[in-house]
Amino acid sequence: MEHPGALSPRAPLAPPAALPRAVVLLSGGLDSATALAVARRDGYTPCAMTFRYGQRHALEIEAARRVAAAQQVERHVVVDIDLRQWGGSALTADVEVPKDREVAAAQDIPVTYVPARNTIFLSFALAWAEVLEAPVIYVGVNALDYSGYPDCRPEYIAAFEAMANLATRAGVEGTARLRIAAPLQLLSKAEIIRLGTALGVDYALTSSCYDPTPDGAACGRCDSCQLRRRGFAEAGQGDPIRYADSPGAG
Repeated sequence: MEHPGALSPRAPLAPPAALPRAVVLLSGGLDSATALAVARRDGYTPCAMTFRYGQRHALEIEAARRVAAAQQVERHVVVDIDLRQWGGSALTADVEVPKDREVAAAQDIPVTYVPARNTIFLSFALAWAEVLEAPVIYVGVNALDYSGYPDCRPEYIAAFEAMANLATRAGVEGTARLRIAAPLQLLSKAEIIRLGTALGVDYALTSSCYDPTPDGAACGRCDSCQLRRRGFAEAGQGDPIRYADSPGAG
């Protein structure tokens, strides 16, 4: 006789509990693709947010679509904001992108810094996280390899997290606390690449260049390209993307 507490073979099993969601800022670059993989590793169902903000390197949006599909995010939204209206950056105005300079020696905030960009992006992500009831936002900022951007510093991330918990319903009611996760912040580019490789990130899908050629090849000379190339070299790996100054780049 079957024990009263036993499940009948014909009884439907309860579905497994859904994993909590995380909002991931996904630019299509190397760092954000890795942050997305880390969110999945950490046990979250990732929902990706990408921005079309008038950037000259808009090819990164298609890269973000490729990365989101490959990593099977639950949802991927592309948000339109036109930051070209006031410019202020080589990425959103008719300003030349610096090339062939020694990035490690640069101390000033670079002309490729987009004013308040991460604050704008995180604010949109915060709104979506509140709707999704996601307890965490992942962002691929990195302060070690390239500390010129003021909105990549640990103190900035901590300050935004504190503000976020003052600005949301859950934070005010005390029912949940939102966390801003910046898992790559103190890693070198080589360490990021090794981490992503271990997590199965396909870096051939990503785009990091600030000034790619019309056919999509990376320039190989801007700050971002230099940091990426150096990272792959230090990681002992070949960079799978095309560079305009490499044989067969087309």
